[in-house]
Amino acid sequence: MEQDFIGKIIVVTGGTRGIGAAISKELIQRGAIVVAIYAQNDAAARRFLEGALDRSRVRTIKADVTDVAAIQSAFDQILKEFEKIDGLVNNAGIVRDGLIIRMKEEDWDSVLNVNLTGAFRCTRLAARAMMRQRAGAIVNICSVVAELGNIGQANYVTSKAGLVGLTKASARELAPRGVIVNAVAPGWIETEMTQKIPQEVRDHWLKLIPLQRLGKPEEVSALVCFLLSDRAKYITGQLFHMGGGLYM
Repeated sequence: MEQDFIGKIIVVTGGTRGIGAAISKELIQRGAIVVAIYAQNDAAARRFLEGALDRSRVRTIKADVTDVAAIQSAFDQILKEFEKIDGLVNNAGIVRDGLIIRMKEEDWDSVLNVNLTGAFRCTRLAARAMMRQRAGAIVNICSVVAELGNIGQANYVTSKAGLVGLTKASARELAPRGVIVNAVAPGWIETEMTQKIPQEVRDHWLKLIPLQRLGKPEEVSALVCFLLSDRAKYITGQLFHMGGGLYM
């Protein structure tokens, strides 16, 4: 695998599980030092560390993106150790599904706070370092439902649609300092979360996907790594769909 991230410091929120872990692993394989931020699951973080091909290139920091002080401390720690941040992947996200008429206020608030406000907090902290460097790349992990909509996910859809707006606004603000910001919108990807979905629901969605299969986390990581690389320096403010043709 090409070693095109040697010397680069990349922060990945939610970076020890699912799509986040796939992104972290590929970045490590390509020479980056990855700081994987995770909120709660210490066991998953340990498994991620144990599975890393080169543990000298990986750090894990436990910090909830909804905790302003904790996430500030995490970025302070990163900058103290490495003195720079070359890339940020805003991947941390949760779901709290329910129909609008039954959705609890706390379920709405928690999803927006993690998925959207958490990404804003991390973007703000990373951008300060990147602007001083006059270089950097940010990738926001969105979702195909941001433009499709989905029954029972008003909070999740809204958070991801907001993330598209944050991508475009921050791309315009940061471009004069050489910082690019893009978003990737995966569709149905084979992860622990989708494996728990009832088979009849999976079958229903497979009929709607032109490529007739679920995506792989490694396919998402390949696109994210491209957008973080020097080869993507002239791309900013864009949303890239990766859903097997589910949204065209």
